[in-house]
Amino acid sequence: MDARRGERSTPGAAPGRAWHSTQEGALDRPRGPLPTRVSDLPALPRGYEDTLNAGLAALGVTLDQAAREIVDGHVRLLLAWNQAINLTAIRDPVEVARAHVLDSLAAVPLLRGLGVRRLLDLGSGGGFPGLPLIAALGAERALLVDSVGKKARFLATVIDATGLARIATAEQVRAEALAFDGRDREQWPVVTARAVAPMAELVEVALPLVAPGGILVAWKGAAAEEELAAAGPALRALRAGPVRVLHAGVPGLDDHRLVVVPRHGAIDARFPRDPAERRRRPL
Repeated sequence: MDARRGERSTPGAAPGRAWHSTQEGALDRPRGPLPTRVSDLPALPRGYEDTLNAGLAALGVTLDQAAREIVDGHVRLLLAWNQAINLTAIRDPVEVARAHVLDSLAAVPLLRGLGVRRLLDLGSGGGFPGLPLIAALGAERALLVDSVGKKARFLATVIDATGLARIATAEQVRAEALAFDGRDREQWPVVTARAVAPMAELVEVALPLVAPGGILVAWKGAAAEEELAAAGPALRALRAGPVRVLHAGVPGLDDHRLVVVPRHGAIDARFPRDPAERRRRPL
């Protein structure tokens, strides 16, 4: 897989920031070189390990040694980079284990059951859910995208540092550009998105990337049902199949949900519309 896929453009799309986690922000303060090797970083505390082990048991998810090393290496780099780049507001390793890693891995039983080995993660930010899912699923191919350059560079660093470079690519790109690129439109069996956008907007941008018979998996909070009700016109316009809402099942995250949206039929070539039109004429 070629990590240098060239510049993309979206017909009619305005330049600037696109889909990425609302939990994540940019940073302007000065900094020195950021670490690029896991071995240079402090080990994770025992509380992180205990929380992750207990949560994996609750989810019924097992990780082999290679997958666990990827997950832990990602977290160690996240904590180090987060001192200079605001990848997440959560800075306690124990809470990172619960609120980020385990929350991401909540989709593993579903995706393993479907035999998923290829995924596209929109608005990856600090690497969740994409990087833990790549590790847990033993993915064969994955693309992590974020419109913010600093975050895309972090993702690329983790991919290189954890030995995923032959499998995964990180790219700075707008989701709309992906959706109009023949390399990605209707090509991905699973598209994931965590804390990215309201369901009505997310469905319009993400479903055109889903291969026929594939699914969009969105991480949502307790308001998932309300978002789905508001997204009814978008779900119909994008030819979505019957939607399922699953409890994440992570201890301490009782209000977290996974919204599973199947792609059911052909999608009109005009979708996704550019951001300005979506604001003027919401579905």
